[in-house]
Amino acid sequence: MVVELFRNLKRGTEYLNYGRDVIASLAAEHCAGLGSEELRVLDIGLGNAEDILNVSGKVKAGKVSLYGLDSHPPNVERAREKGIEVCALDVERQSFPFPNAHFHLVLANQVLEHTKEIFWIISEVSRVLVPGGAALVGVPNLASLHSRSMLFLGMQPSPIEVLGPHVRGFTKGGFIRFVTAGGYFEVKRVRGSNFYPFPAWAAKPLARFFPSHSVSLFFLCVRTAKAGSFIHVLDERFFETEFFKG
Repeated sequence: MVVELFRNLKRGTEYLNYGRDVIASLAAEHCAGLGSEELRVLDIGLGNAEDILNVSGKVKAGKVSLYGLDSHPPNVERAREKGIEVCALDVERQSFPFPNAHFHLVLANQVLEHTKEIFWIISEVSRVLVPGGAALVGVPNLASLHSRSMLFLGMQPSPIEVLGPHVRGFTKGGFIRFVTAGGYFEVKRVRGSNFYPFPAWAAKPLARFFPSHSVSLFFLCVRTAKAGSFIHVLDERFFETEFFKG
């Protein structure tokens, strides 16, 4: 009965979880500061390609080249029909098929929570980004108001439901500590989207002013000039699980 109550409260605002407008606005803001006539954009797990197409329509450049990574054949086929250069591969176990310092912007929206090998993925992102380029990462917020409420009631928080597709949980502070480890990235912006159990007209401003309690979090992570790639973070730490290093 309590689960159904939570479902009813959030019904109709789920589309805000993806933060499409947040991703596009952060991308436009950052790319305007790059001053580049040509922009190369990569979307990891591009799905229906809505994010990368929104970004393409927002950023200002003489030429915008779009690339995607996805392992689901229908997604790959549809994206290619839309003029996106797509590679089908396992992002957790394969190198991205691009040269070093190739992209100005990398998108990963609602992807990392499905993966174990986030060190490898972020390492590849750090490799293919130009210094000053940015990774735009969107994840469900484990510390959202509704997740805190569910924990208080002894329930499993929905962003990391055991009987579900997510294998990782993220909070604002936790992700910032992770992605800035080793000095390969600096987090320049953090935004939120959606705010259960409020309707859309209230959820949008609440998420803007209280992102740490919003349903989803979005991070603008700028690649520093530090040489090497993020995978070396594992060389400095020991974990009781084995992570893929390439």
